Parts: sequence; structure tokens; C-alpha cells
Amino acid sequence: MDMTGYYEWNPMPHIVDIHCPNCLESAKFEFAEVVKIKLKKDVAFFKESNLFDYKLLVDSSGQRWHAAIYYPGLHGGSTLAIQGLPEGYKSSDWDHSRFLRQNRQPLLGSMSCKNCSQATKHLLRWPDEAYYTIEFKGSVLWAYHRESLIELRDFILSADRKEENYKWRNFLRHVPTTFKKQNARETVAKRLNRLINN
Repeated sequence: MDMTGYYEWNPMPHIVDIHCPNCLESAKFEFAEVVKIKLKKDVAFFKESNLFDYKLLVDSSGQRWHAAIYYPGLHGGSTLAIQGLPEGYKSSDWDHSRFLRQNRQPLLGSMSCKNCSQATKHLLRWPDEAYYTIEFKGSVLWAYHRESLIELRDFILSADRKEENYKWRNFLRHVPTTFKKQNARETVAKRLNRLINN
């Protein structure tokens, strides 16, 4: 079993490390932020803006709603580029929440790669595109980014395995037993170290 089955219950950070689709090196994926357009008269502004994507979305009850989608990763990772909004909106409406992001489809965002200088809108296929992954006995283990990777290695090597001692505790709670067994510890830690030192 791999961590894919646990993904739905595992909130994600707003930025994760993925394989660049162009050069396969490490790239940053940053989730887009979607805000409901309040009034029909405001739709034209967002449709014409070069900062936003406009989409007509459908919620779980079948109701259609107008959305303004902003890609902070294509604008320096902030909402400072947003100006001149219609009345009733502020740029901070598109700020990332201070909470981790729940898994809601679609996984829209942007990808930026320092290696090949590509920066583009991207539909995330997680965890297939995760940059930090290892295999062990036919199962796949992944980490969101370097910080969670280091904590994952430390957690695997720890004697007590107390998730509450780690920043990425929710992520670590979903590590499958296969990777936590005593006879797996050395091999798994060695493979994680290879990723860390790469």
C-alpha cells in the first residue's frame, strides 16, 4: 500500500515540490486561489483582466457560480500585483489561508522551475508528480517538500515515533506501516537521505 489512499484526508501545504514536466528537475507548484464573483456586473472585469482566469463553476448541489482564479506563483508568490478591483473586493481575498489546503478538485495552480526557467499554469496530478518519492517493497512513500522530507526521515529514525513532536504531524500520521517496521527503518532512512543530499 502506498500513501495515495491517504491523500484525501491529508491536508496539503499551498506549495509543494514536483517534477518539472519540461526538464524533470525539482519545481515548485503553488495552488491558485479561487474567489466567488459577488455580482454579475463584476464578471466582465475578471474576464478581461490579465491577472485572473474566469470560470463558471458548479458546486456540489448543482448551483453554478462565477469564479475569479488568481495564480500567486506567477506573480512573485503574492497578491501585490492585484490592483483596481471592483468595489467590494480586496487583493487579500486571494491570499492563501493560514491553514493547510483540503484536497478539493481541481488541483489548479502554477508551476515554476528554476532549472529551465519555465513558469506556467498547471493542473496538479498528486502524488504522481511528487518530486520526493521512494519505493520500498512495492509501496511508494512521498513528501510534500524538503522540510516535510527531513521530518519524515527523522520520524522514521526516531525510537518513540511521537507525531505531535513534529511540525508536519498530520502528514506523518498517514505514513503506512510498511515504512515504519523495524526491519524497514535502515533502508527507508537511507533512501530518504539520498533524496535529502541530492
